Amino acid sequence: MHSPSHSENTRSQAHFHMPEHPSTGGRGDSDGTLIQYLHSGLAQVALRGHSILGYRALRGWGVWFRLEETRSVGRVWSLKLEQEVEKNKALTEALQTLATEHYELKQSLCKNRRSSTLSTLTEDDFYDAVSESESELSVSGFLSVASHSCEEDEGRDAPLLSSLRHPNALRGPTGMSGEGDHGNEPAQYNGVKKHSPQRIACFVLPDGSNSPKHVYRLLCSRGTDVSIWSILKKCIGMELSKIAMPVIFNEPLSFLQRLTEYMEHTYLIHQANATTDSVERMKCVAAFAVSAVASQWERTGKPFNPLLGETYELIRDDLGFRWVSEQVSHHPPVSAFQAEGLKEDFIFHGSIYPKLKFWGKSIEAEPKGLITLELPKYNEAYTWTNPTCCVHNIIVGQLWIEQYGSVEVINHKTGERCSMTFKPCGLFGKELHKVEGYILDKSKKKLCAIYGKWTECLYTVDAAAFDNHKKTDRKNSDEKKGNKQSNVDEEPEEIPPPEAETVQIIPGSELIWKITPRPENSATFYAFSTFAMHLNELETSMEGVVPTTDSRLRPDIRAMENGDIDLASAEKKRLEEKQRIARKNRTKSTDEWKTRWFQQGPNPHNKAQDWLYLKGYWDRNYTNMPDIY
Repeated sequence: MHSPSHSENTRSQAHFHMPEHPSTGGRGDSDGTLIQYLHSGLAQVALRGHSILGYRALRGWGVWFRLEETRSVGRVWSLKLEQEVEKNKALTEALQTLATEHYELKQSLCKNRRSSTLSTLTEDDFYDAVSESESELSVSGFLSVASHSCEEDEGRDAPLLSSLRHPNALRGPTGMSGEGDHGNEPAQYNGVKKHSPQRIACFVLPDGSNSPKHVYRLLCSRGTDVSIWSILKKCIGMELSKIAMPVIFNEPLSFLQRLTEYMEHTYLIHQANATTDSVERMKCVAAFAVSAVASQWERTGKPFNPLLGETYELIRDDLGFRWVSEQVSHHPPVSAFQAEGLKEDFIFHGSIYPKLKFWGKSIEAEPKGLITLELPKYNEAYTWTNPTCCVHNIIVGQLWIEQYGSVEVINHKTGERCSMTFKPCGLFGKELHKVEGYILDKSKKKLCAIYGKWTECLYTVDAAAFDNHKKTDRKNSDEKKGNKQSNVDEEPEEIPPPEAETVQIIPGSELIWKITPRPENSATFYAFSTFAMHLNELETSMEGVVPTTDSRLRPDIRAMENGDIDLASAEKKRLEEKQRIARKNRTKSTDEWKTRWFQQGPNPHNKAQDWLYLKGYWDRNYTNMPDIY
């Protein structure tokens, strides 16, 4: 005989009915069908009022619902992941195909150029190697020398490379015993094998330039037998500072030396010191901040990564400054520097952490770090950060550079600031290299406008006149576009046309900075400016004076400047391995790396983390320097 409770439960179970499960035919087209089904079933359980059965059913359906929800979300993400994998695979294959085609086209073009050039050259166009006793290098002015970008096969180039590796084959800044003066005699070329297409170009700075010393350079080809894509395809989205790149992609300068190019337009600092108006000083300082990145125009070569403890100094009496820099960290790579006016009229210091990333078609360099300019005469300090630099067409097409981002120069004494925008190129290149902004007082009132291009010049004009010009220019642009729409954020595949390289001058404007013209042969030598060509010069008077950690003494950079790419590559690998071993040995001991000339601390003007100069470098006491080369 059944108890009443049991029979009652049996009857209630018989009367309990759940609606049709959506998987058995009751499924609707929308995702809400499952939820409606659960709600109706749980409602029936609640209405019965049977606490035990209702609780069990509620708990069971809750668990089932959570499992179904988890499975549904998992299926969605799995599908998205499969789609992204397929997209990535298709993109990789497309880029590899383009890179292969581009490489084959370049090889074909090089062969055609080589055959056509060699057929027209005569015996007079080539020079036998001559001994050191027979000739001295001497040239006046800039000498244009043809340089072939494509080399013969490796076997044919072996005699040439052998002659270039010989210590007496090329007498550059490190190997000069004297400089001959032969008047108007034709230039002679040491170390070049007869019938070799490779040439040596000797640059002598023009009269009235920065230094009377000669700068001997070898115009060596980067070569076309290296596939950029084969190296970079594994680096998409990665930080390039942690990747060892072939030396063929470098320029013969260390990053410490390249930082020194900030000082090319030091006259702007002197102009700021010469005026008593704080707004006029801000104009000069803002122009100096823009001019500091002007040297990057067309500089597609990568500077050598400095070794930990590497230093670089430069004294320029004609420009009125002396500079010292040190590599204070390796991972992350941080370079600290300080420049002083020889008359103690300014201090320029900062630290830069160049964060590089590869994005498929371009490489982006974000120069993290703070830059400070102090003018003791007015007890003023200015701080700012540099814009982002991007190199386009890494895989296919002509390499070109743009700078973009916001730069704000702040006067920490008066509260005035100059807010500038480095504009991205856009689809049609209209905004290429453009810089514009305003100088504001501490209440953010516009005092004047600044505009121009970081590759050319910078102007200042009344803020109202600039705003009216922008409105008129925008109206004219809209009329030209008509109904056409363009995506300004889309990255152009090719370099914008040359006609974009102009600045429309607004009436009433005042020129505050103009870029120094580059040498005629700049394009054939890494797009260096005259200032940059001095940076690796090692004079006889420097030997035993500069510390053993100076960038001028790096054997890989010197070998590359001398045209010996094989030796440069071998030395680069040797130095990197030596640095790795030294770091590993430090981890095994209690010794920690200590910087020599800079220490980390808060910037005195905005309290941000910075590297500050410790003083003592110019005392010339270089004992116990690390052996890094």
